[in-house]
Amino acid sequence: MAIPPDDLSRELTVARPDSEEGLPHIGLVGDTYTILVSGQDTAGKYTLIDMHVPAGGGPPPHRHDFEEMFSVLEGTVEVTFRDETITASAGETINVPANARHGFTNASTEASRLLCLCAPAGQDEFFTLVGQPVAHRTDAPPPLDDEAQQAFLAKVQDLAPRYATELLPPPGALAT
Repeated sequence: MAIPPDDLSRELTVARPDSEEGLPHIGLVGDTYTILVSGQDTAGKYTLIDMHVPAGGGPPPHRHDFEEMFSVLEGTVEVTFRDETITASAGETINVPANARHGFTNASTEASRLLCLCAPAGQDEFFTLVGQPVAHRTDAPPPLDDEAQQAFLAKVQDLAPRYATELLPPPGALAT
């Protein structure tokens, strides 16, 4: 099988998350996610997201129909995969198979930083639609009051199926 010719319509992508003003920084669930490489940059093959996760941060349990890999750059996170919880530290990488229940929490007192690769792309679009823009990759999103929190949850529930994502109850909680 021959390698196809170079697609000259695609360009090199270089992301500088600490200095590039054009990168989207998205506040979501108390974390800040910076889209380094979007699905638009990769013809939909993958997206790469820089995650700043403050103490106590991290997404609730969920699952989705795409592969997701995390490389911990700074700090530690507690990763729950199906019913097992492990601690991942700087220098470690975790791959979450598609459709598996998972989530993570920064249980330390210091911020953590992760690189998240999702293949195929789409998570970048989902985050952009449900999150709040912030100015810098370490800026915390503004807190949501009860009304804004309810609107956020309704938006996530409405858009999640379009992005092959399902929010799940915490471990041990009864699903309603």
